[in-house]
Amino acid sequence: MSILYSPATLGPLKLQNHLVMAPMTRNRATGNVPNELIAEYYGQRSSAGLIVTEGTSPSPNGLGYPRIPGIFSAEQVEGWRKVVAAAHAGGAKFFIQLMHTGRIGHPLNLPTGGRVLGPSAIAAAGEIYTDAEGMKPHPTPEPMTDADIKTAIAEFGTAARNAVAAGADGVELHAANGYLLEQFIRPSSNQRTDSYGGSIENRARFVLEAAKAAIAAIGADKVGIRLSPYGVFNDMPDYPEMASDYAYLAAKLNELGLVYVHLVDHSPMGAPEVPAAIKQTIRKEFKRSLILSGGYDAQRAEKELEDKACDLVAVGRPFLSNPDLVSRWKSGAALNEIDFGTFYTPGQKGFTDYPSV
Repeated sequence: MSILYSPATLGPLKLQNHLVMAPMTRNRATGNVPNELIAEYYGQRSSAGLIVTEGTSPSPNGLGYPRIPGIFSAEQVEGWRKVVAAAHAGGAKFFIQLMHTGRIGHPLNLPTGGRVLGPSAIAAAGEIYTDAEGMKPHPTPEPMTDADIKTAIAEFGTAARNAVAAGADGVELHAANGYLLEQFIRPSSNQRTDSYGGSIENRARFVLEAAKAAIAAIGADKVGIRLSPYGVFNDMPDYPEMASDYAYLAAKLNELGLVYVHLVDHSPMGAPEVPAAIKQTIRKEFKRSLILSGGYDAQRAEKELEDKACDLVAVGRPFLSNPDLVSRWKSGAALNEIDFGTFYTPGQKGFTDYPSV
């Protein structure tokens, strides 16, 4: 395992290894503010080269799930400051993932004045959990006005600035998994007839403008993005132009100079597999760092790095249940059994109580 555990670079950053802790929603931020428990959680896992946090909203309108953190208030920034310090103490670099949930939300989960927004007035199929009333159907979002779009883009810039103010090394824009940025990319959720809808040049506009806002705030070396072509989570069905659309997006992101693209393949959890061809296309079009994630073990991660298919490998659930994953993989130690029932529940059970060797 000569590459996986060796030092790596990400733009100007030096990482202690090639292993990334992938973003995972954990729903422990009571009042939408990062707390001491969350600081402990990331501190425990700070042997990763890079930690990308759970989805963190840049706006009150993006807090679609219960107990997810934000980074738009002074209290939230102060909370993140403690979390970042805990991760840095163990040697990890730390990117905060900016996730606006868009239409994947419910008024019962939003703060007073929060609105469920989307590119078009098209509800996602299925239901969403609320603490107040349990499972509820996804509501029909308010279609975003020009003013709403300008506000949201500005919020991504402000959130990026807040993340760096809290000590983070950068941010990851969550343009995957059916949330607001991807809702604009996909034609099933974006049926606008203005300059943000129709052609891929228009449907990609919101994502690229959000990226430009973040870059203007903190610099391209501190901004990455997550993409999920062929991902179907949150009612994002396949469509014929998928490959060409994401090739266009990769080329445009390369022009902006983002530090990385984080490409997620959800096939280990039942989604269609991301074809090797599209991974290769993105690798060709995007010249900076590529992070791959999706069901990796140590051996497969090492092989991808050896083959230069990517620059870093991200893993999620193994880090969730093994705070000392790096040392376990290096030594071949057995992994903890994962507790699926506590993925999204409040408190330390299934969060900070997994043992280390």
